[in-house]
Amino acid sequence: MHVISVISLWIVPVIIAYILLYGTWKRVPTYESFVEGGKEGIKIAVSIIPFLVGMLVAITVFRASGALDFFIGLAKPILDQIGVPAEVVPLALIRPISGTAALGLMSDIISVHGPDSLIGRMASTIQGSTDTTFYVLTVYFGAVGIKKMGDAIKVGLLADLIGISAAIIIVTLLFG
Repeated sequence: MHVISVISLWIVPVIIAYILLYGTWKRVPTYESFVEGGKEGIKIAVSIIPFLVGMLVAITVFRASGALDFFIGLAKPILDQIGVPAEVVPLALIRPISGTAALGLMSDIISVHGPDSLIGRMASTIQGSTDTTFYVLTVYFGAVGIKKMGDAIKVGLLADLIGISAAIIIVTLLFG
């Protein structure tokens, strides 16, 4: 265990030092390259702001309108039949859209049900086994100008569905 702590403490500084030494050995102006990368990063950050604002507004409207609660109310009888707690469904729906909103939902779930409850463990596992597909596609594809996202959306949502399903099944088998 001590070895892992030492490795985790030193891995990032060693990688940075290696990159700097390798760049210097190859006669790359490392500081100038770093500054140029920083300039490009700022340009990209500014260019993705409209995409971020659009996504955050859409999520807020979806939650505040009551549409999410309405959907969960309709699905509750089916969810009860297949053994899926209705409390984790909002998290499963929001997670592909926004990591921040999903984190807020997960925090609410854990504060109500506790971290060691089946629902708390399931929410934590869903949060860790899925990604913010729409956020990633909107922000990053939008920043580089990719317009055709159809296949990427399908694959991303399929990966999210598999992650959510696996989280529910595995947590139910281990803790249910």
